[in-house]
Amino acid sequence: MSFPAELINPKFYSLTVAVGRRQQLREAGRRVVLTNGVFDLLHTGHLFYLQKARTLGDALFIALNSDESVRQLKGPLRPVQNEIERAYALAALACVDGVTVFRDKRLTNEILALAPDVYVKAGDYTLEKLDPDERTALEKVGARIEFLPFLPGFSTTELIAKIKAAGEV
Repeated sequence: MSFPAELINPKFYSLTVAVGRRQQLREAGRRVVLTNGVFDLLHTGHLFYLQKARTLGDALFIALNSDESVRQLKGPLRPVQNEIERAYALAALACVDGVTVFRDKRLTNEILALAPDVYVKAGDYTLEKLDPDERTALEKVGARIEFLPFLPGFSTTELIAKIKAAGEV
């Protein structure tokens, strides 16, 4: 999927560009935080999480699930917003330094290529819940793994349910 000219943002990176930017940051002694996810219907829980993640380093990169990988993970009706819309919203945030879309179900290759200093997931994850290949890749590159508190009451699934209910009124 290609971005319409109006939605292009300098924070959108191909993996190759992201790796180059990561190398520049490494050479400057800057710590890179990596997180990943769907980030469909950006909500308060996402914003809280991303702002907290950014405090763990000098730059926050997001590996965004492609539309196809979202369907593999969440079913045929997701994502609600396509990858261009989701990437645009994320790149508009001051706490986000770069967004790259990944096509596979897992981001093992992106972890190995970017070699983040810190990898962050929300508190609904544990070391045991991380994909084993992703966890091995994180250990291989020496990334510190952090789990941030999950902000209760905010989820995309709950937001979709509220929107459906509001449409029936």
